[in-house]
Amino acid sequence: MKQNIQLRLLSYGVIAYMMMAFAWWSVLLFVKNNDAFEAKRDLLRIGMVAEGLVANDAEFYQTPRYIELARQYYRQEWMIVGEASVFIVSLVIGIWLINRGYHREVMAAQQRRNFLLSITHELKSPIASIKLVLETLLKRQLTKEQSDKISQSALRESDRLNDLVNDLLLSARLETAYQPYTEELDLSALLRDLIQKLQEKYPKVAFLLKEDAPVGLVRADKSGITSVALNLLENAVKYSPESPKIEMRLMRHNGTITWEVTDNGIGIEDKEKVRVFEKFYRIGNEDTRQTKGTGLGLFIVKEVVRAHGGNIVIVNNQPKGSVFRVILPV
Repeated sequence: MKQNIQLRLLSYGVIAYMMMAFAWWSVLLFVKNNDAFEAKRDLLRIGMVAEGLVANDAEFYQTPRYIELARQYYRQEWMIVGEASVFIVSLVIGIWLINRGYHREVMAAQQRRNFLLSITHELKSPIASIKLVLETLLKRQLTKEQSDKISQSALRESDRLNDLVNDLLLSARLETAYQPYTEELDLSALLRDLIQKLQEKYPKVAFLLKEDAPVGLVRADKSGITSVALNLLENAVKYSPESPKIEMRLMRHNGTITWEVTDNGIGIEDKEKVRVFEKFYRIGNEDTRQTKGTGLGLFIVKEVVRAHGGNIVIVNNQPKGSVFRVILPV
């Protein structure tokens, strides 16, 4: 990081030197051009006076030869101004492109670092848990109740590991060859089933599904829509208080389906509402983060929704929390 800052300061220094040098040469060019004009003017005036063509300066300034000389001088001035303007605009655009490229490289490096830190933790944690369960089963004589309990724990960690691998594979497909396999889908039934499963996983969470009117069947990719729903619901649980209230709402209107996931969590700042959909991006510092995740969930949500021809936005919930609003064409 220190080396990057030094390199950036050096580039700014070079750019500042170029600007000052250009300003100096521009002023010098104006002065030299003006000196050349005055010398040619005086020489022309002396010659015309000697030849008896003009009697005074007023007559000289009205002659065609002087007018042509002045016209050439002003044209050269405008050429200098035009070239200077083109150079300045080009330099400003170049500086903007360099800064944008540098910022993107820094953010990409930060995202890669965040991903490596998060994926290392997300992989090591379930593997360590499963290993501990297996060692416990091998080294200790447990009752059937104890054995079943820790076996269930290992299964949950195995499911968590499987979900992580599936997210990684899906995110790779989304950037290359993902095509929704659409079929007639009962969205309401799908969401009710997912909520029932999540209710068993998170017994302290209050899940609620509301429908303003029957949505009916829609054509969509079942696995993709399932991934969208799970990621939005898991995200709402993850960033909500100990006993969160999470509401899903379905509406059908004017050829679209609006699907909202509302939570009463910590909310998202306005400046982060676009960035949270970037791949591997997570709010906060990865070194001190307490919540689990890899930064793939919302990226998957956005890309799957986009592949279905829809859109997703984030708005603030009142009095606190967030509303993820998915709009899908019917």
